[in-house]
Amino acid sequence: MKTSDFSTPAGQRIAASFARQGMMKHLDASLVRVVEGEVEIALPYSDKVSQQQGGFHGGAMGALADIAAGYAGLTVAPEGMEVVTVEYKINFLSGHQHGELRAVGKVVKGGKRIIVTMAEVFHLDPQGKKSTCAIMQQTLVPVPQTY
Repeated sequence: MKTSDFSTPAGQRIAASFARQGMMKHLDASLVRVVEGEVEIALPYSDKVSQQQGGFHGGAMGALADIAAGYAGLTVAPEGMEVVTVEYKINFLSGHQHGELRAVGKVVKGGKRIIVTMAEVFHLDPQGKKSTCAIMQQTLVPVPQTY
């Protein structure tokens, strides 16, 4: 998988924060791309992210979408601020096994009090075929960074 070099200020900021994400480490997720207003994260298939029928668990899809869109929002938040999710709404469109999930989060509207984002989660099968499996809309609130 090709990854960004994360040499931009936004890339460095997101990469440093992503490294603190215990759940993403546990699930073996990786940061793929960071540009202002957009972040992509990959999640490989494993027993850690499967549900009882063997497909990717909806909770894993939701977490991936939440974090990708949240980091997209962080790229437009002022320095010294973090973002927290106030709410999100997700539609699951299809289930998949094996391969990997990718979530691409994008800023819809950045603001001082709220940031609205969206994410598309798609599945890449072992042969490289791409299928959208979830879409999400999210509201974030900037808060002071505490670490």
